[in-house]
Amino acid sequence: MRLPKCQPAFAELHGSLAPFALEFEQVFGHKRGQQTRRQKEPPMKARVYVTLKPGVLDPQGRAIQHALENLGFGGVEGVRQGKFIELELADGTPRESIDEMCRKLLANTVIENFKVEVA
Repeated sequence: MRLPKCQPAFAELHGSLAPFALEFEQVFGHKRGQQTRRQKEPPMKARVYVTLKPGVLDPQGRAIQHALENLGFGGVEGVRQGKFIELELADGTPRESIDEMCRKLLANTVIENFKVEVA
């Protein structure tokens, strides 16, 4: 197989870069172009449950209840709908900071309660 004259042969190119490739492998512990997997610690997780306060009307919960009844699921006395939010946080994030996130953004504290579980 002949290569066009404008492209250097792979063997010539590889031969001229061999010392650099060997040095790269010695310094970095892997061959150039080879992907490495870094052991990454799993992030700290917080689960936030946001629910409507008792006494606040829940039209979405009411719609779910009616839909369940229409599908033939009897015995459903009531439905309250809420939100589940999972946060991946940096290790050592203080609980106070998570609570502040909930108060400022994740929950409307006028009509909603929130519960945080840190795992």
